[in-house]
Amino acid sequence: MMNRTKLSAARAVCLSAILLLALKPGEAAGLKRDRSVSPPARTPAEIARDESFWFPVQQAFDIDRSVINLNNGGVHPSPRVVMNAVHRYLDFANGAPTHNSWGFLRPRKEHVRRLVADTFGCSSEEIALVRNVTEALQIALLGIDLRPGDEVLTTEHDYPSMKNALFQRQKRDGVVVKTFSFPTPPASLGELAALFEKNVTPRTKLILVCHITNLTGQIFPIKDICRMARERGIEVVVDGAHAFGHFDFKVEDLGCDIYGANLHKWMMAPIGNGFLYVRKEKIEKIWPLFPAADPLGDDIRKFEAIGTQQEALWAAVPEAIAFHEGIGPKNKEERLRYLREYWRLRLGDLPGFRFMTSLNPKQSCGIGTFGLEGADMEKLGAFLRERYKVITTTIKLPEGPTVIRVTPSVYTTLHELDVFVRGVRDFVSSEDR
Repeated sequence: MMNRTKLSAARAVCLSAILLLALKPGEAAGLKRDRSVSPPARTPAEIARDESFWFPVQQAFDIDRSVINLNNGGVHPSPRVVMNAVHRYLDFANGAPTHNSWGFLRPRKEHVRRLVADTFGCSSEEIALVRNVTEALQIALLGIDLRPGDEVLTTEHDYPSMKNALFQRQKRDGVVVKTFSFPTPPASLGELAALFEKNVTPRTKLILVCHITNLTGQIFPIKDICRMARERGIEVVVDGAHAFGHFDFKVEDLGCDIYGANLHKWMMAPIGNGFLYVRKEKIEKIWPLFPAADPLGDDIRKFEAIGTQQEALWAAVPEAIAFHEGIGPKNKEERLRYLREYWRLRLGDLPGFRFMTSLNPKQSCGIGTFGLEGADMEKLGAFLRERYKVITTTIKLPEGPTVIRVTPSVYTTLHELDVFVRGVRDFVSSEDR
């Protein structure tokens, strides 16, 4: 049975809203918070290992636990409070769409914009609310003026849809796309910054860089790269698809001018939410993806001219941000890092095990990618899915090897990770590997 003192302390640390989310309708009526308990101050690393703290968080999701989802880096499920908000706003909008949706929900977009801006650490006049990071980044990648012969630099690990935007510009506009590889994992952040500097030339006009890669979870030294680029008059577009809501930072920590992110990954907002940040003085220099009334104006809203959309999806973003803040961004970051290390340490003694993600906490967080020498990783992924109902992601790295990416989240239990570990070990000892 759970220690009552520890549970009370954890409840006091975690906002009471988180616990209430874990309860079914009607169960919260008689709940009284024990205000006599004053928990000792604890570090996020200590909280990350306290299962009594994470139990109500785990229970705040209506998910299918007949499968073990370790692919939260793809699209993350939303907690119950967020989905309840979506349903509420959908029903309200559907009652009289032009009146309720356009007249009441749509004006609330400015409130959502301010909340996202506050969370990112910028002005609300620098945030465009879009449907996903692909839309956000393609606005920038296709909207920045480039001339034939201008070079665009990125790594081989950057996301395919982003590189496709650059390759389209190469075919259409005559720009030159240059990519380079880097060690997995690199020795240091300095090594990554040096590789960018080494590969720029006098013709480099644009850099695309991931804040954290989707393949191995490598975090890049964004501030150093942006500083180097700014000194040379090079624009930098930062892909924050896997970063926002994953680990704790503000835009001032990055020093970037253009940043795109998803809200439906680690921020756990409804599917179909993202944002584009553009520093105010840069807005007028970027053409919108969808034509706007003033395409070269400095109003960030010019990037949102996509026509009719489902307001209920972005209307529920505040609930997702409240849930994130209730857990505590740093607590969440350390929990994700702890879960990654939990499974990694239990597989580390397997023959041929290679962890492709840096162990330096400045270079990685919750994403972990591994390979097994001599094993068919495609078969391992299928084995985990069919035999153990564990969902992972099989990835072929640009350098050649096929690996498996594992992304547990705040609702993942240690028991579920134990099942995953047992499944990998079972596969290794089987004749089918």
